[in-house]
Amino acid sequence: MSENLSISSGSKAQKYQELIPQLKALLIGEKDQIANLANFVAALKGTFGFFWVGFYLVKENELVLGPFQGPIACTRIKKGKGVCGTSWEQEKTMLVPDVDQFPGHIACSSLSKSEIVVPIIKNKEVIGVLDVDSDQLNDFDEVDEKYLNELCQWLSSII
Repeated sequence: MSENLSISSGSKAQKYQELIPQLKALLIGEKDQIANLANFVAALKGTFGFFWVGFYLVKENELVLGPFQGPIACTRIKKGKGVCGTSWEQEKTMLVPDVDQFPGHIACSSLSKSEIVVPIIKNKEVIGVLDVDSDQLNDFDEVDEKYLNELCQWLSSII
């Protein structure tokens, strides 16, 4: 497949619906985990213009920064700390409309205002999280939650 995405300027749901088959076609033939994670975040950032999109991977009982697009980020996050560590600990998606209202939020960038974090679960174990930040308050909703969960569930089957 070509490394170009074709996404219309429709609704957020329409963009996800157009992105998903193209992203799957791009990643499915590649065996390298880092290459797939890198293209995954590039596709999300390119499609939606999110402030920061990236992965944290579980290594030696902490989350370690993986492929991302956006400003520099926190390198390591403990289980149960911040939005990412809480998502890992609770094994659930965290949708945070205002990060300043999240107890224990880790401010890697003061420009981040809202966030969604989706755990990547393989063989009933969290192996990482997808972290998406916006510089706008309340930028994520049930549409993002639905499609990012779907994408991460699929991603766990190929990495």
